[in-house]
Amino acid sequence: MGKKYTEYKQLNLTEIGNDVLKQWGENNTFEKSLKLREGHKPFIFYEGPPSANGQPGIHHVMARTIKDIFCRYKTLKGYQVKRKGGWDTHGLPIELAVEKTLGITKEDIGKKISVKDYNDACRKEVMKYTDVWNDLTQKMGYWVDLEHPYITYQNEYIETLWFLLKDLYKKGLLYKGYTIQPYSPAAGTGLSSHELNQPGTYKDVKDTTIVAEFRLDKQQIHPMMDRLVENQDEDVAFLAWTTTPWTLPGNSALTVGKNIDYVKVKTFNQYTGTAVSVILAKNLIAKHFKADGQQVSFQDYKFGDKVIPWEIVEEFKGAEIEGLRYHQLMPYVTSEELREKAFRVILGDFVTTEDGTGIVHTSPTYGADDFRVARENGIPSIMVLDENGKEVPTVDKTGKFVKEITDFAGRFVKEEYYSNEERAEKDFRPTDVLIAIKLKEENKAFDVKKYEHTYPHCWRTDKPVLYYPLDSWFIKTTAVKEELVALNKTINWKPEATGTGRFGNWLENLVDWNLSRSRYWGTPLPIWRSEDENEEICIGSMPELKSYLEASLNSDVLTEDEKATNKSYLDKFGTDDLDLHRPYVDDIILVSDGGQKLFREPDLIDVWFDSGAMPYAQWGLDYDKLEKGEALPFKEEYFSAFPADFIAEGVDQTRGWFFTLHAISTMVRGSIAFKNVVSNGLVLDKNGNKMSKRLGNGVDPFATIDKYSADATRWYMISNAAPWDNLKFNEEGLDEVRRKFFGTLYNTYAFFALYANIDKFNYAEPEIPLKHRPEIDRWIISLLNSLSKEVDEFYADYEPTKAARAIQNFVDEHLSNWYVRLCRRRFWKGEYSQDKISAYQTLYTCLDTIAKLIAPISPFFADQLYLDLNAATGKEKYESVHLADYPVYHVELVDKELEERMALAQDISSLTLSLRKKTGINVRQPLSKILVPVLDSSFQAKVEKVKDLILSETNIKDIEFITDTTGIIKKKVKPNFKVLGAKVGKDMKMVAAAIQSMSADEIQTLENNGSIALTGTKYVISSEDVEIIAEDVEGWQVANLGRLTVALDVNISAELKDEGMARELINRIQNLRKDKGFEVTDRINVTLSQNTEIQQAVDNNFSYICTEILADSLNFDGGLANGDAIDIDGENLLLSIEKI
Repeated sequence: MGKKYTEYKQLNLTEIGNDVLKQWGENNTFEKSLKLREGHKPFIFYEGPPSANGQPGIHHVMARTIKDIFCRYKTLKGYQVKRKGGWDTHGLPIELAVEKTLGITKEDIGKKISVKDYNDACRKEVMKYTDVWNDLTQKMGYWVDLEHPYITYQNEYIETLWFLLKDLYKKGLLYKGYTIQPYSPAAGTGLSSHELNQPGTYKDVKDTTIVAEFRLDKQQIHPMMDRLVENQDEDVAFLAWTTTPWTLPGNSALTVGKNIDYVKVKTFNQYTGTAVSVILAKNLIAKHFKADGQQVSFQDYKFGDKVIPWEIVEEFKGAEIEGLRYHQLMPYVTSEELREKAFRVILGDFVTTEDGTGIVHTSPTYGADDFRVARENGIPSIMVLDENGKEVPTVDKTGKFVKEITDFAGRFVKEEYYSNEERAEKDFRPTDVLIAIKLKEENKAFDVKKYEHTYPHCWRTDKPVLYYPLDSWFIKTTAVKEELVALNKTINWKPEATGTGRFGNWLENLVDWNLSRSRYWGTPLPIWRSEDENEEICIGSMPELKSYLEASLNSDVLTEDEKATNKSYLDKFGTDDLDLHRPYVDDIILVSDGGQKLFREPDLIDVWFDSGAMPYAQWGLDYDKLEKGEALPFKEEYFSAFPADFIAEGVDQTRGWFFTLHAISTMVRGSIAFKNVVSNGLVLDKNGNKMSKRLGNGVDPFATIDKYSADATRWYMISNAAPWDNLKFNEEGLDEVRRKFFGTLYNTYAFFALYANIDKFNYAEPEIPLKHRPEIDRWIISLLNSLSKEVDEFYADYEPTKAARAIQNFVDEHLSNWYVRLCRRRFWKGEYSQDKISAYQTLYTCLDTIAKLIAPISPFFADQLYLDLNAATGKEKYESVHLADYPVYHVELVDKELEERMALAQDISSLTLSLRKKTGINVRQPLSKILVPVLDSSFQAKVEKVKDLILSETNIKDIEFITDTTGIIKKKVKPNFKVLGAKVGKDMKMVAAAIQSMSADEIQTLENNGSIALTGTKYVISSEDVEIIAEDVEGWQVANLGRLTVALDVNISAELKDEGMARELINRIQNLRKDKGFEVTDRINVTLSQNTEIQQAVDNNFSYICTEILADSLNFDGGLANGDAIDIDGENLLLSIEKI
């Protein structure tokens, strides 16, 4: 005899995972999966590089499962799927972690610690948790090449980024500009628009807001002065609202809308009680004045009254007040230029009357719209000189006011920049509050309120950003916007809504990409410029840098020290000491063609460019191709690995990695970078909250895998929710998956292995042709083929959840709950006949196929199942399911008519069993019949063919078909309000009444035709608009499923009752056999204590009972004293069984 099927004492998924993982390592299974497919069509996958300076979380298991599924699936389908791993090693996450570890801030770099030592610390920090990540990668079964990963800090990687930047530079897509940019003082760098649009960056905050009074200069000459100023004693002010009071010292203009209606309103200042005439938009009066104030007498007003009088005295358009001057609100910094050109009313196209006053406080240094409109109108910014004599804003890059803002010098402008301890101090007040107090005291505040609004925060520090004037290098992505939009439409997004919505809208509203970062650890910008900024070069490779260095040594422009520095760097080429990072490249001074010294622009580039360039940089440059001037001088591997067939990352990468991949490839190649993308949702806690250390609701991925297994974790995550939907992670769900899905599949295998080993079945016999197999075998084989085709299509369409649920349904509903249950006797009864061999071959085929179908999602259990089956039969010689081929779909094995009638059998059985449950009649109690109304001409013939199965499954003696349901089946109909609402609207009451008064004939017509014109209304209703319910009648229980109705005869005759008791007795004896550890083949002698009712049931069913329990004798003994107590239908008796 050949090998036996392995039998297990119980299911232990974690142990299976560990065993299979060990086998993969010993057999180099991953490497073999690549070698086996050598020369096959490649399937290109890009790994979005994680950063190894943080610990992996449960959400990484989700993201990596999605990646792994489709790579494994495509391997099964015959593709070669190389998966190069990668590490994202630059940027803010690493720098901030190092600063925390060293106890420094960005300002300390270069002072308390050298740039070299700082970057060395970053280099160590970045690979801090590599071993932990690698451990998770292995334990969760994610196959990716970790032996040859791309690492973004390596010279060859950085060099490729330089080449790409030079390509953009030559195309005129790289430029330097002075603009207002999002700036993170906490991180010490500007941010790109895609970083500012990461999920969660806009937070709801409550800020102090001020409606400030900007006093009209009454000495000026302007056509509006006579209308605005009645006399020289009148106090007239423009009202402007701000949610950022810290920007008020930087105010240099007020912006109004050209065609907006404005008014002058006489009133009193609520904080000082002084009379004032204020100017604001007419549509916003109600926001600032109580309606009943118009009726209050000015003469009777006393300071402190709750209602303040007011009246409109003038109306005019915004265009009429253009050019009016006002007095500087907070005159900390002033100059002749400011007095001459600033503090004027100007026109802007961005002004609205949605909120505020319709007059926009304009500070060119702190807002993009402000900067633009001020420049268009010749309004200067309020700036001060730093220690080097350079103009800088009134807030420094740490987020503090400069010394010139005397009252608030050295104070952080945003409360959140202070530590929690400082904010908790008794006398602490935010700067905005102090500004509000000062303006109140100076009679310059009209209203001060707390206001809730959304405000952008830094994606890494979680602190508010400022809008700040920066010299930055930009990539002109707007120049290729139309190409980006057009190419995006060719990408298959899962879900589609992300591509057309979140990503598509983002591209439609694209701004240029702010590339500059004022940091230390990252890819240096490869641009060297002369001091007068008239000459510059962009370096695109190490050979180019080397040639410029060599040329510099022969130049008369450089000093000997400068040449020595260049020579020292040049000597490192070709050695491991060469480093393209700061500070080394900062020390290099090159020489232009015009003979000027060129200094490197000090910025780094956006870290997202690093990862977005990985399709090229993971391979590096080919110097021979570079020397020949080829447009794409990358190593040969690149050309067979672009574009990606598939990528997947979290939804937060939509405007991160997905965007930078797409943008770089569009600009460099005019091509997409990826064809298919899965954008997965968040993994939340079981209550739908985001997981965080602060809330303590995070889930340890290692502990989860140890406890529940990688298979159960992966299957739960994928089957529970579509990858792009947020998943509420609940351990109870994991346990349910382990029990219900894997438990069912394990039990099915265990059942097969037990009897196959007894019968020594090892698939040695010839394959029994399908036509010679019984109908139930042909049905499950048909359904199995339909399933493999359906699952194939789901995987191919990047719908793993649908695949998992289809497999789950097959295993539970069809294979275990129907096929195995109905075929049990074929396995453990009778001779080793053709029927029994057919049953074994059929169930083996099902299990072997299921192993392959589940392999992409649950790789460990699938492999063990596959190996356990094939070790005994040798049918397939592969040493892993992941080296096998996806099941071939055999159309000739599919019988849709058979599937339909078996579905009918299942539905009829399900309805019958539900009626048994409803009435409390046990399935072991036989009943006489069910009535089934005939639905159509072929219905009875279909059911007749599966009649025996239904009777066996439901323990019913007969099925009767009826065409006239009168007196047996009564139906009523109820409106489906949810569906009907959209269709009938306000007529719902009338339509509902008409539905509820439908006759039996009308209900029948609706069921048969699927729709009916509703009497007394203008509506035609369909079966989806209603719910049809079958009602019980005396002596019968009735249930329906759609059009299908079953009526169960619940009357129990004496003969049926006896048979029921016999079945109950069989059940008790079988349970006792199991409890005593008897083998399934052991024969027994049975003795029962005396009981008239039970004895009658035994006498009437004697041979049936003995056959079922493998009894050689079955006797009643009135004197039986020792035995196990059992209960049958309330009858108590003793039972004794002995093994022969």
